[in-house]
Amino acid sequence: MSTDLKIFKIGGGILDEVSQLHRFLAELARVPGPKILVHGGGKGASQMLHDLGITPQMVQGRRITDAATLDIVTMFYAGKTNKQVVALLQAEGVNALGLSGADGNVIRAVKRPVTDIDYGFVGDLPADAVQAGLLHQLLQSGLLPVLCAITHDGQGQLLNTNADTIASTVARALTPHYAVELHFCFEKNGVLADVNDDDSVIPQLTAAQYQQLRSEGVIAAGMVPKLDNAFAALEAGVTRVVIEHAQRINEPVKTILCRS
Repeated sequence: MSTDLKIFKIGGGILDEVSQLHRFLAELARVPGPKILVHGGGKGASQMLHDLGITPQMVQGRRITDAATLDIVTMFYAGKTNKQVVALLQAEGVNALGLSGADGNVIRAVKRPVTDIDYGFVGDLPADAVQAGLLHQLLQSGLLPVLCAITHDGQGQLLNTNADTIASTVARALTPHYAVELHFCFEKNGVLADVNDDDSVIPQLTAAQYQQLRSEGVIAAGMVPKLDNAFAALEAGVTRVVIEHAQRINEPVKTILCRS
């Protein structure tokens, strides 16, 4: 392993608030060493769908992506949102490069098969989805890759892919090159023992503790997919996973996940 690499993931809650996004990117610029940023979407895509008379469909927290929805989310995620983030990083003195999964064939997904639910143009990521060599070259060139939640299938079809899954898959793919830290950044100070108390941060969480707290209903339902991804990344060789507030990434308040 040549050096430490930090991968940060942000979602719509940060992207939708310009002041929060500015603050996060300013804090990100202060983090030393090579970095990758993965971002999800925001309310902009849903608002445009509404404006066009298309009702966004969600099942179990996942967006159903029909052809019209794919057009809109691609415009926002890979276009407006991605380039806004890149431009703001340039303003912070960080040389960033925005990418969809199709650019440089960096993330190749597989269309999710239809079972009891047809998710439409949604991509799942196989173990070899990420072109780690390309990301390594970009990092070695001093660039900060900014990855959006749009991937492709290698046959010309774009796909909408969960950004948490992208972040954890990228982290796993780069473990042969780096000691990887994966940071999930959102609007809370970490994993909370009481969802109504922002100060009830659990500073350290093992896989066994997580399963127990999940079974007791202590872990908020919205955190479960994020934590499942996080512990899977740890099992696959990622050095450390951190859950933290996007405005406080350079502060000690956070939850650190441990294998045992």
